[in-house]
Amino acid sequence: MDWKVQLFKLNFDHLERKAVNDVLDSGWLTMGEKTSRFESEFSQFLGGEVQSIAVSNATAALHMSLLASGVQSGDEVIISGLTFIADANVVKMCGAKVVLADCESLDNWNLSAKTIESKITPRTKAVIIVHFAGYPCDMVPIVNLCRKYNIILIEDTAHAPGASLDGQMCGTFGDISCFSFFSNKNLSVGEGGMVVAKDPSLLQKLKHLRSHGMTTLSYDRHQGRSSSYDVMQPGLNYRMDEIRAAIGLVQLSKLKNGNEKRMILTDIYRERLSKINISMPFASMQSGMHSAYHILPILLPNDCDRGLVIQYMKDKYIQTSIHYPPFWDFHAYRDECRADDCPVISIICPRELTLPLYPTMTEDEVNLVCNTLEEAL
Repeated sequence: MDWKVQLFKLNFDHLERKAVNDVLDSGWLTMGEKTSRFESEFSQFLGGEVQSIAVSNATAALHMSLLASGVQSGDEVIISGLTFIADANVVKMCGAKVVLADCESLDNWNLSAKTIESKITPRTKAVIIVHFAGYPCDMVPIVNLCRKYNIILIEDTAHAPGASLDGQMCGTFGDISCFSFFSNKNLSVGEGGMVVAKDPSLLQKLKHLRSHGMTTLSYDRHQGRSSSYDVMQPGLNYRMDEIRAAIGLVQLSKLKNGNEKRMILTDIYRERLSKINISMPFASMQSGMHSAYHILPILLPNDCDRGLVIQYMKDKYIQTSIHYPPFWDFHAYRDECRADDCPVISIICPRELTLPLYPTMTEDEVNLVCNTLEEAL
């Protein structure tokens, strides 16, 4: 469809094209020098105290995180009731039970230590938190809670590369953290992700899980560093290729500036939308919290027909989305996930609408979106 304003646009130019061509010219496409450099620079971006492992996508990162944590049948994993289906799917794929925790409030759409603790049982093995829309969770109480109950803490940082809390980067609070580089993310490579950890034993498990449990990679043999390999544990093929790693390096260099542009656009949205009968979450961010401004979610009026609003915007060639449909509406989860498990989220989900946001968006485009939304309402 020929949108006037689409939900997201790639922030690509000649640099990404050159990066791809350089890989093609090198003759090596999978898990080589570009991937190693991307991992190293991403670790430095996060502060240098963690080690990053590039993977095929964020779902792979989440799956590896649960496997490395020993999650299995009979265990429970607490996740946000307001997140992408991947968080629930990987729990089920490990044979564990999905337990939904609620958002803190209609303004703070993140989990909190309070909403997590109410769901903890003796079978709770792990918690997966999400920094929704790029706004950091209040991590110190959550970290302390997980330590108190000896629970593995996994950060789903898909929305929040570059977000921070009191100077500490999101993705460095948890035992393991997972990043997404899907096309519509702040750092876009098409498909791809990163799994991050500090503990050496966890890192070794994650490395083995990424590539068939093998002790050396094809690139090591290509470079003459090894002639064979051992297999230390059953593993998967969740490797990243060199083309995506090369694009990732360029995108990483653009991330800080891109997030700053997202912040400026979000501020313009907040000013414009303050005159319209809707609300925006995270109006009250705590001191020291810096968002990555991944998406622009709003809460429509209670008596509003969201479907008609979406259709009106579409008729005016403005793309919108929903983040996210509730788990209890999905056939695969409706027997075990209920709206009354998450009373705040059950209010948010039918009324949430996501408006366009991307670094190259103009102020005129923001005004067009807001004017059209006002007409729709």
